Amino acid sequence: MSAPRRVQLTPAWLLHHRPWSDSSRILDLMTRDHGRVTLFAHGARRPKSPWRGLLRPFQPLSISWSGRADGGTLTAAEAWGPAPALPPERLLSGFYLNELLVRLLPREDRHERLFDAYGTALAGLAASAGHHPLRAFERVLLEELGYGLELAADAAGGETLDPDRYYHFEPGRGLSAVREPGAGAFRGSDLLAVARGDLGEPPALAAARRIYGAAIAHCLEGRGLASREVMLALRRREHGE
Repeated sequence: MSAPRRVQLTPAWLLHHRPWSDSSRILDLMTRDHGRVTLFAHGARRPKSPWRGLLRPFQPLSISWSGRADGGTLTAAEAWGPAPALPPERLLSGFYLNELLVRLLPREDRHERLFDAYGTALAGLAASAGHHPLRAFERVLLEELGYGLELAADAAGGETLDPDRYYHFEPGRGLSAVREPGAGAFRGSDLLAVARGDLGEPPALAAARRIYGAAIAHCLEGRGLASREVMLALRRREHGE
């Protein structure tokens, strides 16, 4: 358990909040300097609270708190920049990022690179209709969790992938060559592009989505993501499935 402390104006993002008592909220936040923390915001739901319109997802914050990082008291909050203007069709993607962090990021583990990658992903979602920002964030998240993927070599022998061969990906083990292309197989050239971070071509972007999704599901150990289920349902509805 963390020791009591006083923290002054550290950068933070609000990931999730829920009501507590008649007028307060419980906040799950990711901070740049102290990792993920859970704080009580006393009076935040009152009509005249200065935090009422401020404590919302996707708003860059500077926060202060006293007590422990798991159950301390928010003492100050202010905006440290404009919130990315996510269009309505990208809001669910933003909540997907938040849910990943709440589910997978250990409390009080400091991840400055991940904190910065989150801000970059939100800016990318605000500026683009593509899914590149999500895939880039998923990659950093997996690496920061100690689950970086080797996508340029065969897991069995360590040999560099053949661009013209096909491979199967198994979370926790890696890539293995298959004799014939089939359902679930990835072309070597697409995997090498994902390994380089080159997602400009649709096949490479699709491979990254499937591989990172499988790796994240492995990390979740069977726990589903509400945001992902909603996205899949919307996708099926768009295609008339």
